[in-house]
Amino acid sequence: MSLDLVVVGVGYVGLPLAEAATAAGLAVAGHDIDPAVVATLAAGRSHVPDVPDERLRSMLAKGFTATGDPSVVATAAAVVICVPTGLDADGRPDLGAVRAAATAVSDHLRPGTLVVLESTSYPGTTDEVVRPILERHGLVAGEDFPLAFSPERVDPGNPRHTLRTTPKVVGGHTPLCAKHCATFYSRFVDRVVVARGTREAEMAKLLENTYRYVNIALVNEVAVFCDRLGLDVWDVLRCAATKPFGFEPFTPGPGVGGHCIPVDPRYLLDKAHREGVRLGVVEAARQVDRAMPDYVVARTGRLLAGAGKGIAGARVLLLGVTYKADVPDTRESAALRIAARLRELGAAVSYHDPVAGRVPELGPQVPDLHSALRASDATVLLVAHRDYEPDRLAREAVLLLDVTGSVPGEEVDRL
Repeated sequence: MSLDLVVVGVGYVGLPLAEAATAAGLAVAGHDIDPAVVATLAAGRSHVPDVPDERLRSMLAKGFTATGDPSVVATAAAVVICVPTGLDADGRPDLGAVRAAATAVSDHLRPGTLVVLESTSYPGTTDEVVRPILERHGLVAGEDFPLAFSPERVDPGNPRHTLRTTPKVVGGHTPLCAKHCATFYSRFVDRVVVARGTREAEMAKLLENTYRYVNIALVNEVAVFCDRLGLDVWDVLRCAATKPFGFEPFTPGPGVGGHCIPVDPRYLLDKAHREGVRLGVVEAARQVDRAMPDYVVARTGRLLAGAGKGIAGARVLLLGVTYKADVPDTRESAALRIAARLRELGAAVSYHDPVAGRVPELGPQVPDLHSALRASDATVLLVAHRDYEPDRLAREAVLLLDVTGSVPGEEVDRL
């Protein structure tokens, strides 16, 4: 069997990539070390919300396969590594999955096979970490096989900007490697942007997410300051957003979450620290982000105090515990930190989320939202899922702290 593409790691990044390539007529297989992932994909059940079951079944009908056997790499013209890059227990970059994936690929790598890393990491990862592993059996990158980095730009839950329509940045180990990579992605991406090298492509990805990280921290800090001055931060943002140049609107929230925004700047800070460089703005943004869950807890306490109650013993209902609206992903969600802190202070915390399902850290959801609203001393709306009816929340909640700015009415306490 000869394949155009093997995707190593078929999760939030890898499965949409496999879908786009399959839709363009490429022969594609996905390799994953998790047997449960392989089994569910083979059965036509998707674990990635952006690729629903019916589209996965369409992929399977077009020849897509999922396997736990790394030897499938030996049949591919191109291999793209899409494994997660998270943080270890001490908050430092963890490249264990990248190293393991590169090792598996190297054991079955053939001359001429294009290898691309899409996993986000610090500048130098492709050349300093991945390349030596791929070359350990004697093949040389840039001579025997093309090597490149192309940052993933998946935005879960965003139907407007798809993998095909979002420009694809590629950086090659050599200019010829970049050309091979650009030719490959141009088969199913509308526009390919070639970076000077792998390090520039790696840095571009970190800059994109750190830009969001810093601006979210800025608007969160402004929200706290507006609260101190008695200003309506949502009106301030509405007015500022009318400027057609020099300003891009961001909205405050309980703190950043997800698999990218709170993690990627840590890769940048770690690399800067090892290079003896201080990134003061990014460090300051991190401090603001880490403080936001405690601020939301403090605001909840203030809301309860206004009704003559304390946090200890209060029944607090959290609405929305994923990291963003209408996406069932709770990784790094600020809601988890808020719930933990409320419980430390003696509150009885319950939650509801129409897309998250059961969250092990929080236990089972409340069985009925509307009875829970009436039974709770305070409700905190953390994520504005489309299933929530703002007017009804305003009517039924005893006390409501709206972190999202989406609930109308004078009786609502807004962040």
